[in-house]
This record gives sequence, structure tokens and C-alpha cells, in this order.
Amino acid sequence: MNLRFRMALTATAVLSLGAAIGFYGAFGVADAADGIVQPGQQSDDSAGIKAPTAQIQEDPAVTRGRYVAIAGDCAACHTDPHHGKPFAGGYALETPFGKLLASNITSDKATGIGAWTEQEFTRAVREGKGRHGENLYPAMPYNAYVKVSDDDMHDLWAYMKTVPAVNNEVVSNQLPFPFNIRLMMFGWNMLFFDNTPFKPMADASAQINRGAYLVEGLGHCAACHTAKNFLGGDKGDAYLQGGELAGWHAPEITGNPYVGVGGWSDAQLVHYLKNGSNHVAVASGPMAEAVTNSTQHMRDEDLYAIAAYLKSLPGSETRRQPPLKVTDPVMQQGANVYSANCSACHNSDGKGINQLASSLAGNPGIQAENAQSLITTVLEGGRGAVTLDNPTSGAMPSFAWKLSDEQIAATLSYIRNSWGNAAPQVSAKEVAQVRQARQLPAQLSADGTQP
Repeated sequence: MNLRFRMALTATAVLSLGAAIGFYGAFGVADAADGIVQPGQQSDDSAGIKAPTAQIQEDPAVTRGRYVAIAGDCAACHTDPHHGKPFAGGYALETPFGKLLASNITSDKATGIGAWTEQEFTRAVREGKGRHGENLYPAMPYNAYVKVSDDDMHDLWAYMKTVPAVNNEVVSNQLPFPFNIRLMMFGWNMLFFDNTPFKPMADASAQINRGAYLVEGLGHCAACHTAKNFLGGDKGDAYLQGGELAGWHAPEITGNPYVGVGGWSDAQLVHYLKNGSNHVAVASGPMAEAVTNSTQHMRDEDLYAIAAYLKSLPGSETRRQPPLKVTDPVMQQGANVYSANCSACHNSDGKGINQLASSLAGNPGIQAENAQSLITTVLEGGRGAVTLDNPTSGAMPSFAWKLSDEQIAATLSYIRNSWGNAAPQVSAKEVAQVRQARQLPAQLSADGTQP
């Protein structure tokens, strides 16, 4: 159920932007809030999911269910951000196999789930089966929601029944032949769907187990942050070690201190999830949506649990490599372009401006082996997460019109190998591929026209 995050033949198609916990905003300007939240604090509001006023007595199950919907980021995927009403569906999910539209899950009996039973709803969410037994596509992350507890499912159903009905007919499956044949999902489920409920780890603390429950289940973080095989199934040996998604690279979010979150304190990771930024990173792209719609509204004790669990994971074996030499021509070119275009916000030392521009020095997202998110951000520009503590967010302009593929590649190579960073060189070919895939304009000619 969800996503602005996300209904495709592969979990890669999930724009979960529900998804997931941790696209590191490598660049971008953001107005981060002072202070670090502590356990016990929480926000009373939620994006698109409004609580009743204090004068209205609400069924406790509905209150709990609203929180489950927030943690699962349901509204993000099932709400068209342009002109849709909450949960009314219609959000277009672009997948490698075609287009899927998120379904209407309001209480409308004709076009939503108002005529469903709780059993039918639970089966759809946790087993990927529609009301009439049809297979759902795994962009609806039922392979993660299978771990949602019976109590949480009951509460979620109680809340969904209160969602105002919106008559909006959505034809979800718009995939071309043969991917539009839902029966194909039978084979996918046989290969990749593990319907095992969540099992607490006997040797872990209650906090880490709570974090594991949220990350593996409601948060469905693996949908973005775990690499997929050619059929869209999770690579089991690469859990949360980074994945590619719709033009972005969702970085590793394990305890790896080099490319993961192992170098962040629990409080810094919670600050990122709550405010969309911390001492290093600014959430952008799909992760900005996840912060805006989901994690900023979660209880702080749950965010601390998520942090404890993620940092407990050993992660990949990716370790620091020797950086490019400063005398390398690519580094020299990149330094010149950086000085002219980037240093005003990110500073000559790469440390950015506190509460304004993200740091590039020591940023694990900068040092990821896959530079796709960095390329996309430079070409497209971006905007940080909009949160209660940062209602205006911050933005970075597009440089597609201004810089050539070679200049962008050199600049990124320079950034990824300066100020203590060390990462593979970016090629002009990689930049050109992203520019073409994202249908972005070429660099303007000297006379200000397109070549």
C-alpha cells in the first residue's frame, strides 16, 4: 500500500519514496532546525493525515492506525501530489516495464476499498492479493508489509475506514504485454516472496528489535536501499547496502562508517529523519518525500530505534580507497569548476554552511561507489525535505544548461576525492547517460542557444 513512493513488476520500481530511510542529499540548500530531538518528543501533525481536534473523542484504534499509516508512508504513494485527494490514488509509478497507477484506497465503495472486509484488506497488504484473488505487483511492498503485526493491521484498517470516500476510478495496471499479465506474479512470488512474519532477534535489545520491525516492515526500506536482481527480487547478501531507483542511487544505510551511517551518532541520524538534514546531509529526491510524508511525523523513540537497528548492521565490505591525486588533470579541472559554481554555498573546504548548505566533506553519500544520485542532483537541481522545522526547505539549481558532461564529471570526481573523501572517478559518459535518461537539455552554446 503506498508509496509516492510506489506498483511495479520489480521492487525497484517502488518510488518509495515510501519508501525508505535514507537517500543522502549530497548537495542542496536547507534550513535545518537547531537542536536534536530526544526520546519522548513527538509531532502532533502528519502530512496529509490529520488528527482530529482535541474536542473530538477518537477511537484509540483509529489513532493508532493513523500512526501506522504514517510509518508505512501510505499517503505518499496513494495520493496524486498534483491534483489528487488523500488516498484517492492516481499517482503514476514509472517502472522499467511501464506505468502503474497507485490505487484508490479511500472508503468509497465503488472505486475504493469501502466495500472490502478487514480480511480482504489484510490479505492485500500482507500477501499481495487483490479483493478477488488477483496478484498485486510488488511495487506495492507486500513483501515488507507481511511483517506488520496483526494488531497494527487491525488498527490500520480501523483508520482506513475513516478516510473520506473519494469517487475516483483508477486503472492501475497500464503495463504493456506481457507484463500486464498478473499471473506472472505467481512465479515472482515463488522465487522472492518470503511470507515469514516478523521474528524478534533473541540476542537483541527491545529497542533494536523495534527498529528492525519498523525498517523491515512498515518502513519497507529495502525496497529502495537493497540492490535487486534482473527480475526485481532483493539480493539477499546486499541487505540495505544500496540500490538503484528511478534515476537515483539509494545509498547504503548500514553501520558501515565509510559509505553507511556508522559514522553518525544516533542523535544525528534521528535529526536527519526528523528534520530532513543533519551535520552533513540534506534529504533530497525520493528520500525528501519520505521525510516530508513519513519520518518527520514518527515518534522520536521509534526514530531512535531505527537508528539503533541500522547502526547494528555490519553492512558491506566497502572500505576507503586511495583518493585521486590532486595533481591529476581531472582533479584540477574539477577544482576550477567547483570554485566558480559550488564554493559559494558549499565553501572551499567542502563543509557547507551550517543549517543552510550540506557538507560535502566526509559525507557517506558522496563516497558511494554509485554516483548516480550526485549526477542527477547536479543536472536537475533539487529541493530539500519540507518539514515542520523547515517549512520552506532549500533548493539547488540545475546545472544541466551551464555545465558540460565533462565539467560535471570532473567536478564530481574532485568532490568525491577531496577533504578526506575517496571514491571512484566519475566519467563524462556516465553523466551523458543520466542527462539523456532524464531528458535534460544540453549545455548552452557560447551564444546562449542549444547546440
